[in-house]
Amino acid sequence: MSNETFSRADICVVACAEAFRGDGELLASPMGTIPRLGARLAKRTFEPDLVLSDGEAFLVDDPGAAEPVVEGWLPYRHIFGFVWHGRRHVLMGATQIDRYGNQNISAIGDFQQPKVQLLGVRGAPGNTINHPTSYWVPRHGPRVMVEKVDVVCGVGYDRAAALGPRAARFHEIRVVVSDLAVMDFDTPDHRMRLRSVHPGVSVADVVAKTGFELVVPDEVPETRLPTAGELRLIREVLDPDGTRLQEVPG
Repeated sequence: MSNETFSRADICVVACAEAFRGDGELLASPMGTIPRLGARLAKRTFEPDLVLSDGEAFLVDDPGAAEPVVEGWLPYRHIFGFVWHGRRHVLMGATQIDRYGNQNISAIGDFQQPKVQLLGVRGAPGNTINHPTSYWVPRHGPRVMVEKVDVVCGVGYDRAAALGPRAARFHEIRVVVSDLAVMDFDTPDHRMRLRSVHPGVSVADVVAKTGFELVVPDEVPETRLPTAGELRLIREVLDPDGTRLQEVPG
């Protein structure tokens, strides 16, 4: 298949699925349309032991299926046990994120009198300190990829290091997937690194739309394309109505 066969949204679904590769029997908590599709795709293909929730009280084989198979019981009060034991991988959004992975979903501007009030800190601090965390950015731009976040919700590598090894021993930010690229923190000082660019996107495009200096390797590959089987699952089984195109158009 040629690159023209795939939408940018399809590429992003696969990139989000890849964030869960190697997790095995972990609770996947994807937030957003494309992250949820990515987790479902991963479970149906290369990560069959991944654990998914229906968002209420049950563990199911596929939360989006018409008649999902119930695999277990997980009321909300037990979620914290998964969090504190590191048995979870959350893929959540970021209104702002900086070069060390500090994330903001709380407020824009001065915290005492913000210009915009958002969700609040929510569970981001506990997530980032206790288990793997990844981020999804559907609109990669300098107002999201910022030099310094206005409020620290998810803890980045610099702040985790300042807490000391005992507090930060389970801290891991896996990847940042955006509509342009995939980033990680696989650098000596854990600054954000450009891992791959999506087809049709150049390294210069990503650099120009990032509000801080990314670590850019000498060679940056393209993000992996969907296989024919994955594309069929995405389009015919997981998202036949094309809701992913509302999050990443075109």
